Amino acid sequence: MPNYTILVVDDEKNILSTIKTALRSGDYEVIVTDDPHQGLSLYETRQIDLAILDILMPGLDGLEMLKLIKRKKSDSTVIMMSGHGTISTAVQATKLGAYDFLEKPLSREKLLLTVERAIEFKRLESENIALRSQIAEKYDMVGQSRAIKELFQQIETIGPTPSRVLISGENGTGKELVARALHQASARAGRPFVRVNCAAIPHDLIESELFGHEKGAFTGATAMRRGKFEAAHRGTIFLDEIGDMHLDTQAKVLRVLQEGELQRVGGDELIHVDVRVIAATNKELEREIKNNRFREDLFFRLNVIPFRVPALRERTQDIPLLAEHFLSGFASDYGRPPKVLDQAAQQALCAYPWPGNVRELKNLIERIFIMCPDQAIPGSVVQRFLTGASSGDTAAAAVAPLPAGDEPLKEAVAAFEKSYIQAKLLEADFHMSDAAKKLGLERSHLYKKIKSHDIAVPGKGGETT
Repeated sequence: MPNYTILVVDDEKNILSTIKTALRSGDYEVIVTDDPHQGLSLYETRQIDLAILDILMPGLDGLEMLKLIKRKKSDSTVIMMSGHGTISTAVQATKLGAYDFLEKPLSREKLLLTVERAIEFKRLESENIALRSQIAEKYDMVGQSRAIKELFQQIETIGPTPSRVLISGENGTGKELVARALHQASARAGRPFVRVNCAAIPHDLIESELFGHEKGAFTGATAMRRGKFEAAHRGTIFLDEIGDMHLDTQAKVLRVLQEGELQRVGGDELIHVDVRVIAATNKELEREIKNNRFREDLFFRLNVIPFRVPALRERTQDIPLLAEHFLSGFASDYGRPPKVLDQAAQQALCAYPWPGNVRELKNLIERIFIMCPDQAIPGSVVQRFLTGASSGDTAAAAVAPLPAGDEPLKEAVAAFEKSYIQAKLLEADFHMSDAAKKLGLERSHLYKKIKSHDIAVPGKGGETT
């Protein structure tokens, strides 16, 4: 069965026959018509992957038909063709959204190659849309509390505007989620979203990260490298932990915001960039300004629209919803059956102060999901994990109780060994080299233990060095 459907519209029946014959050998269903109005009707009623339109046709020319198709489905892939083609006509067709332009008489090889490329473009575009949808779902914000509903309303109002936004909030509250939601709500949603953690990049490297560098700009600069601002061109750049940025770098960021231009490190060329800037901080920038650690002029440039993300303790109503959301996600990530929290478990989570906010909740839920064998997670288990978390003893919280006293010694030792290895893996965030050191094992030996005990290791974890 053909995988792709191609619609061909041309008032010359011999051209229709030629194209249909040429494409018959491919994996295509080819629909032809010499009536452009019927072609439009077919495009609306059939699943068309590619349209090939003649430009000069009686009643409705190909360019008008292209406009109507694009108006109905902006992502349509269309190839135009003409026996009276000029450069201006080809340019006009491209401006209207045509994928390519073919001149008559048609070359069979050129036709097949152009169709093949157009179909591949359509396939990649569809994959890209699906991936963006998955990413958007991954970073979806969850909550029903008044505080989070107000935040949703603010995102809905400000997202479509080009305004700069400064997001404040404690660590772990989800400031990046807000930034991504603003990006997805904007006209730039199909463009790059580039995140920069200003606190994680050393001062002597951050300018190269942000603005790029020219070959030979410094020792080790063996090739030209574009920076994050260039990577975010026509998209959004998210400057996380902006309060930790050095004053010298702040001055250069300010210039980019004022002029819309930058210079790579070691370069003289002025490079224009069109980016929406969203910044975030866990610091009180007004206090940082008074202490001469943050530029006041940069603050006013960034703080066009202030956002504040509430701490988790300010929206305890959302804790069960978040926990359920994380449990569902981990079930999918680990390929295991879903788990639920009983009423006592939910109450225990709501009573905890969550100094690490949503990030701490997510980490704890992952730990419980891995360590607790029960399908319905009881309150006693959650309380035990929370007690370990509040004391800072994550290993103690993770290690499951020993089997009953009448359990054979061999099985009791195996159960303890499994729990202890799981605890050390969690402590090391599933970094195998670190976990092996904590356990005093060779890395290869640790892998054997993991396999023999059937210990789940998340796909995103695993070996990194």
